[in-house]
Amino acid sequence: MKDSLSRKIALALMLATFAAPAALAHAGTDAGEELAARWTAVSASSEKSRADIDRYNDTEEGRSELLSELQQKDGVNDDWELNRRVETIMTNLTAAIGVIDPTIYEKPYQYFINTRDGFNAFCTLGHIMSINQGIFENLDDDSEIAVVLAHEMGHGQSNHPVDAARQALSVKAAAQAAGGSLDTLIAAALVKNQYTKPMEWAADNLAFAYITHSYYNPGATAAVWQRVIDRYGENTSPFLAALSNHPASKDRRDNYERKIESYANGHVSVTTDGIVMVDTQPFCIPAAANGMSSHERAYLVEGNLAAAFHNGHSQSAAYADGATVMLSAQPIMTCVSGDEEAWALADRLNQIKSGRK
Repeated sequence: MKDSLSRKIALALMLATFAAPAALAHAGTDAGEELAARWTAVSASSEKSRADIDRYNDTEEGRSELLSELQQKDGVNDDWELNRRVETIMTNLTAAIGVIDPTIYEKPYQYFINTRDGFNAFCTLGHIMSINQGIFENLDDDSEIAVVLAHEMGHGQSNHPVDAARQALSVKAAAQAAGGSLDTLIAAALVKNQYTKPMEWAADNLAFAYITHSYYNPGATAAVWQRVIDRYGENTSPFLAALSNHPASKDRRDNYERKIESYANGHVSVTTDGIVMVDTQPFCIPAAANGMSSHERAYLVEGNLAAAFHNGHSQSAAYADGATVMLSAQPIMTCVSGDEEAWALADRLNQIKSGRK
């Protein structure tokens, strides 16, 4: 009789944790013995793969080889301006991370802009980062680009690429040992995604810590996911959500918004309809501008306010410097067509702050 999906999931789980053939033999079934035999057949290649993972991750020779392979595979964008921007962002993020985690200097990141379109970047073994040129077609603000790269560096600092590579190796072995059937591949996907979704949350949370130790706008953490939602929509399919190894964009945005509120000691927030609030009082609704929706700009304003409250700038009176609302040395919002005047917003912010005293 054909094994049920639940039994295949159980077998895949055992294999995904590198279960020894002897453990499977205790099942006392033909299926268990067959899987044990297949596992023995793939174990030798798995050992070699594990050695390759360690070489790419831990040796300079392996890192250089991997970097070269990736560059040959995906191409290299040598645009001077784009590379200058990435170098500046990576330098700033490295310094920010170094305050929290000095081990970053033991294995400095190697990175390049590839020639792929689309909103993506990834960190792989050996702290090698590949950044799609398409990021610059999707994001204009360097703070938002910094969030994406900080997320990838969060993976690198947490050794997620190594852990994921080893997990993927075990899942591949599970599929091979079980004959690669559709049910088993689904089971393997479930194992893989149960393993990697926590990594995504961890990298998001580290990215926030890194950004708040840099000069970048902490509101960009939520703004970048609002931009993704604005451009690509929100995937709400329960089936796809179950198999996705990334949290939903809305959940990621809302997680960051809560962190921004906490960073500001509860003084600022953005409502679900995009109103920037200060001490529970409406402050502004930014106009859509410069390719950003009103909601995306709201999170950037929130981030500037959060930095002002966190760093003590909120003790000073707000004022207008041309079209920019300021709190001490902290810019809050540069007003554009469709926004209220900067002086009017500064006056409102002072009234809100006066009511708090």
